Amino acid sequence: MAKGKDKRTMVTLECTDCVQNRLKKKNKKSPGIYRYVTQKNPKNTKSLLELRKFCPFCHKHTIHGEIKN
Repeated sequence: MAKGKDKRTMVTLECTDCVQNRLKKKNKKSPGIYRYVTQKNPKNTKSLLELRKFCPFCHKHTIHGEIKN
């Protein structure tokens, strides 16, 4: 049986390639930055979360890193 609910927090993952491209070009016409929203248990995962997800702006799988809300 479960002993109780874990304190899971909502985290936002942002494409690292889109951010780097936007900073390099400094172009306002870039399509944007894609973000995912997921949950993590801070008791088990104390470091920042990084997952490999699909970015529709880059048209490939890239590393999405956790950002501060």
